[in-house]
Amino acid sequence: MTKKSKTLDMAYIAMFAVIMAVCSWISIPTSIPFTLQTFGVFFTVALLGGRRGTLSILVYILLGFVGVPVFAGFTGGPGIILGTTGGYIVGFLFSALFMWAMEHLLGKKTWVLGISMVIGLLILYAFGTVWFMLVYAKTTGAIGIWTALGWCVFPYIIPDLIKIALAIVLCKRFSTSMVLKTEQG
Repeated sequence: MTKKSKTLDMAYIAMFAVIMAVCSWISIPTSIPFTLQTFGVFFTVALLGGRRGTLSILVYILLGFVGVPVFAGFTGGPGIILGTTGGYIVGFLFSALFMWAMEHLLGKKTWVLGISMVIGLLILYAFGTVWFMLVYAKTTGAIGIWTALGWCVFPYIIPDLIKIALAIVLCKRFSTSMVLKTEQG
């Protein structure tokens, strides 16, 4: 890997960490407000590929952990990561790692991308919900799985599936209209 391609990788990784932050700040006011944070994650991995996308998500999480307000509601800091919803943020990384593995095994075909995003979303939900239940039990009291799913997952399934579809469409659109330098140079 040349010095130029390393610099280009770092630029893409940083740029998409910023794009994820901007997406997390955009709140869609519905009966249950949601952000475009998961869209940013899926779009990043889809467009940059598994390695750069996963590194970009890691940078995003680390920025938030040290206090840069990159998370929803312009928040950041260890309290957010270690709080009840922090598992969903950490789950972004596991989702990206799964998408990277699928890309490595099956390529970047649209159907592979769609399936890996949906399974990645399930991984994100599972990790985040378990984390939520553990932290909530320590701070407030134990709750059942159905209550946690009702609060943290069920209301977001349709918006998240729409975000996945949007990420796929935009990724395909961007990948045909612009050329991101490959990891080889």
